[in-house]
Amino acid sequence: MSAYDIAVIIVTYNSEDEISACLDAVYSERRDVSMQVIVVDNASADSTVEIVRERYPAVNLLLPGGNLGFAKGVNYGSRQADADFVLLLNPDTVVRRHAIDVIVGFARENPRYGLYGGRTLKTDGSLEPLSCLGLPTLCSTLMFATGLSSLAPGSPLLNPESLGGWKRDTVREVGVITGCFLLVGAAIWQKLGGLDESYFMYGEDVDFAIRARALGYRPVICPDAELVHKLGTSSESPAHKMLLLYRSKASLMRKHWRGWRLKTGLFLLAAGTGLRALPSILSRPLHPDGNRWRTVWRHRREWLCGYGRPIVDQTPANS
Repeated sequence: MSAYDIAVIIVTYNSEDEISACLDAVYSERRDVSMQVIVVDNASADSTVEIVRERYPAVNLLLPGGNLGFAKGVNYGSRQADADFVLLLNPDTVVRRHAIDVIVGFARENPRYGLYGGRTLKTDGSLEPLSCLGLPTLCSTLMFATGLSSLAPGSPLLNPESLGGWKRDTVREVGVITGCFLLVGAAIWQKLGGLDESYFMYGEDVDFAIRARALGYRPVICPDAELVHKLGTSSESPAHKMLLLYRSKASLMRKHWRGWRLKTGLFLLAAGTGLRALPSILSRPLHPDGNRWRTVWRHRREWLCGYGRPIVDQTPANS
């Protein structure tokens, strides 16, 4: 029998500007669930560790002594968990309306799904749709390669991974629940072996969903579990973030696709980045987004190998 209802696992990296708001909400919004809070710090160079240690004595603060990345950091923390459920939570989130109690209650009432997510909002209160995604397919990769997904980002046909115009306001099965707020039953977590640690950052949640679905589980969104998610705090530059993101996409293809499907997918992934880099290559001065897309295109031979090869400057830590 577990000691707690839920273990909340937060991986931090230079999170001094967000961690107080995150932990304040975790504790203040708790209603009835018994809760274990675990913070794994990936060698922050700021005051993150001091803030957690001094202000939140109930937190189980883990210091692995280096930057493990997101997946390995989560797994490191999960080994200390003694709860019925594991909740992955980003430090740049603020839960609302008793979201942790709500999602635990929903999971207990609906155990067949296995993986559970909530409804994320931007800091201005508008919908932040990246709490969940559709699974990547050759079709969605083709839409990216041709630029159609950017022309119609809300279209379920031209950008299927975006899940169309759905407002995340109804209970619905989805392809992927992203790691900013992901609840998993402890038994399922153990069965799947946690996150795949070959992913340093990004893609590990997609891989986890693919593996869970192969065992018959169906990720689902519980719209009454709300939180605010401040995006863009986990990487040092937009270009660095993009390199990590596309390396993770290539890794997913290499792990889960085979033969002609894999070759076509990698080709389309590279073609899509080339298409977006083209305006900055042809224009002077650079297009506003040019630097990052040119960087991704220039380093395509590296990231197309996936995480099988070391990546330069691995500094981010949060998904």
